[in-house]
This record gives sequence, structure tokens and C-alpha cells, in this order.
Amino acid sequence: MQMDEVLASVADTLKNFAVIYLVDITEVPDFNTMYELYDPSTIMFFFRNKHIMIDLGTGNNNKINWALKDKQEFIDIVETVYRGARKGRGLVIAPKDYSTKYRY
Repeated sequence: MQMDEVLASVADTLKNFAVIYLVDITEVPDFNTMYELYDPSTIMFFFRNKHIMIDLGTGNNNKINWALKDKQEFIDIVETVYRGARKGRGLVIAPKDYSTKYRY
């Protein structure tokens, strides 16, 4: 629910270079097996019908499967993906390292 609020609040800001689609994984089961979607909330990036992977430092470069709480953080990720995809890159590096969940 928290991620839905972040997505809705940044949709207008990102409208010039990104479109947000919500997919119900119960309605599209083929998508689940193709991209291994089992989490309640998953964010994936596509550019011109090509899946863009993002290195977040977590080991899973295909998707974000946790809720982002900060709007600006999500905007920065989308902007990084967009810039990398425009240059033809299939894998981009996130502006922040998410390898540890907690800061020590």
C-alpha cells in the first residue's frame, strides 16, 4: 500500500520520461513465470519493449521487490534507468547501494 502511494505521487513528476503501469499478477500468469514475480510488490523497468536491469547491490538485477518510502529516491532511480536506457544500456547502476537494509 505504501508503494502505491509513492507511485501515485510521482506519476505526474515522471510523466515526461516514464509511464507507470500496474499489472495484477493473478490476471497475467505468463508474466509471473517469465519474470519470477512472487512478491506482493515488484517494480520492473522497460524501455522500448526491452527489460532494463538495474544493479542495486542486492544481487537481483531484474527488479525491486521492496517498498520504497522516499519519493525522491524513486525519482532518482527512474531517472538513472531512463538515462542508461537511452544510451542503449541493458544494465544500469543505481544511484544508491541497497546491499544492506539498515545503516550502521
